[in-house]
Amino acid sequence: MAQFPISSKAADRGADNPDLLAWSQGDIENRFGFKGGRYTSVNHAFAFLIGALLTGILYALMVFVFIHLPVASKVATMFMRPSNQFAVIPATFFFFGGLAILFLKGKKVQFQERALKLSAVPAEPEFVLTETTAATVLARIHSLVDQPRHFVLLNRLDRALSNFKNIGQVNDVSAILRAQAENDEDQVASSYTVVNGLVWAIPVLGFIGTVLGLSLAIGRFTQTLQAAGDLTLIRASLQGVTGGLATAFESTLVALTFTLILQLVITFQQKREMAFLDECNDYCHSHIVSKLRLADRQPPSSVPTATEARS
Repeated sequence: MAQFPISSKAADRGADNPDLLAWSQGDIENRFGFKGGRYTSVNHAFAFLIGALLTGILYALMVFVFIHLPVASKVATMFMRPSNQFAVIPATFFFFGGLAILFLKGKKVQFQERALKLSAVPAEPEFVLTETTAATVLARIHSLVDQPRHFVLLNRLDRALSNFKNIGQVNDVSAILRAQAENDEDQVASSYTVVNGLVWAIPVLGFIGTVLGLSLAIGRFTQTLQAAGDLTLIRASLQGVTGGLATAFESTLVALTFTLILQLVITFQQKREMAFLDECNDYCHSHIVSKLRLADRQPPSSVPTATEARS
């Protein structure tokens, strides 16, 4: 994943101009001293650090608070059963790590949406984009933000307008914007790779706990059959059977619950990001493509043929 250092020059600009939309100061990861990911991509080291912190807080609450409450004690017992800790603790860490990734992505999308409200391109109906006015718009974009390349919308505008002199037709501008839009969609899709991997890993941990719990239960049940008529041994072995079954089903229950919640949050977050990209596309069509007026370019003079030269 691409990560970008913060230049001191950009940071100084943000400090000197409070009205500046500064990625170096406004991006949530930069504010906490971590390198911000590109666009809505997340610094996973920061996200998993938050996930580890939340996991520790949850287990502290289990030990000191929930275990003493009548209703919550059942949940605490499920999370703190010694035989399923190897599956439940990693599943809990992955769950909170995934939630942290999605939370940070939500904040980064919210920050990116602020670029839509900037008056980078004049909204007057009579405004026309020419080679002269395009240079003015570019200068205005760089005056509104510290680093346009870190904003989805402004990066598109910067790329299209920077190549304005090389553009021959309005369709060429549309092609540039369309290509950049496809790149942005690929970037957003790739930013979900890790969290989608967590959605896969959490139920796998639950199934591993299930298999281990069933194996323990079957082993204890064998001891029950060998106990014959000794009620004391039967009771002791049945406790092991029920303990193994509890490990099996509790691990699965915790893992599937975490997976369901995480998948729902992913769905809503993806919908929000797709809606944001659609807004960027609409902005480009409304404020760039529809206002373009390209100067007529003279076709290159043809080389005279030998017959024309003799005549």
